[in-house]
Amino acid sequence: MKFRPLHDRVVVRRITALEKSAGGIIIPDTVQEKPMEGEVVAIGPGARNEQGVIVALEVAAGDRVLFGKWSGTEVKLDGEELLIMKESDLMGVIEGPHALAKVARTIKRQ
Repeated sequence: MKFRPLHDRVVVRRITALEKSAGGIIIPDTVQEKPMEGEVVAIGPGARNEQGVIVALEVAAGDRVLFGKWSGTEVKLDGEELLIMKESDLMGVIEGPHALAKVARTIKRQ
């Protein structure tokens, strides 16, 4: 991907939702909610503070994050649907080995 976000914006790839419920029922695409989890693909250099100094972002590419249901702007880059949002729209970073394993499984499915 040849896209570099500006200022304090981040590019996030949604993590695909599970197609089956815990009880084994297959959930059709039309009733699935869009997931509020994603993986940071790219980040901007940061925002300027009142003194004009660039403050770096707290997230990095590869971080798994939670964001609001209506956060960001959906765009299609290189045939892939991504979200562009400000860092302040992110609610937090999911940490731990289980988070990395789940992201790896998601990427293999795509």
